[in-house]
Amino acid sequence: MRTERPLSRVPRAILALLIAAVSLQVGWQLARPRPEARAEALTRPPATAALRAYALGEPLALAQLMTLYLQAFDNQPGVSIPFRSLDYERVVAWLTAILDLDPLGQYPLLMASQLYSQVPDRARQLAMCEFVYREFRRDPDRRWRWLAHCAIIVKHRLSDPRRALEYAEAITREARGASHWARQMRIFMLEDLGEPEAAAILLGGLLASGEITDPKEVHFLTERLKALRGDGTSSGATKN
Repeated sequence: MRTERPLSRVPRAILALLIAAVSLQVGWQLARPRPEARAEALTRPPATAALRAYALGEPLALAQLMTLYLQAFDNQPGVSIPFRSLDYERVVAWLTAILDLDPLGQYPLLMASQLYSQVPDRARQLAMCEFVYREFRRDPDRRWRWLAHCAIIVKHRLSDPRRALEYAEAITREARGASHWARQMRIFMLEDLGEPEAAAILLGGLLASGEITDPKEVHFLTERLKALRGDGTSSGATKN
């Protein structure tokens, strides 16, 4: 059997070197600065063709995984990343890729209009709204709600009524299945822009079309039309 040499038989020079090495190792570890968590940069997603190959016939499942990854990206181990520190061009690329995999999905548009657009940065807010506008035009009847929300953002937060009117007009023109309130947005935005005659013409045409059937809504819009034409005012015609 192999026997171990007793410690007393180890030369003192070797023991001294061993002790010195251990001491240096401990001292080096103590002197090192504490490790800091660093934010990992958001990379661009693979091309859509590559993603479809990776999906192995399950694009919806991959879209959900990508959504979870993007949604959790701002909370990395040991560090929390504020939205304004993210590269929004890459955020848009991820949201676009997710919608390419799952065209019927709504969550990427919700994230853009109600999550990433909350950052107090005009350029980033506008980037999100323009992304929603672009994706709205690919499927207006399913995506009008998110564009309506963006119209409100650019009008009230970004003080850009012309862009808000552009969004509202797109909803009226392209989203035939949109709710009445969304299709009427452009009328009130025209009024806010100081164009009451155009607003009155549109509102009069809307009432004449018979599209609005709810008595309360008809009454409200009729009173607003009277106010626009100067035929009288009422509490129902007060501007929002």
